Amino acid sequence: MDSKKKEEIKKKVASTIEMVRPYLIADGGDITLVDITDDLTVQVKLIGACGTCPFSLHTLKNGVEQAVKKEVPEIKEVVAVD
Repeated sequence: MDSKKKEEIKKKVASTIEMVRPYLIADGGDITLVDITDDLTVQVKLIGACGTCPFSLHTLKNGVEQAVKKEVPEIKEVVAVD
């Protein structure tokens, strides 16, 4: 994938993450976009309560990942990294 296309995807993903951030912040957590790999896996970091919550994987897959894939169908998955 060329760098221009990857940058467009990254902007869309970042915008989508900004839409879900208020929900995470309301629960004492936060999220930041770390990177998007060449195979279109989004890497994020869960911060605060979201980083230690036992439901963080559920939030990541059923909340963040679904929102990102809806807005950017090219994305393969969303994973949390340290």
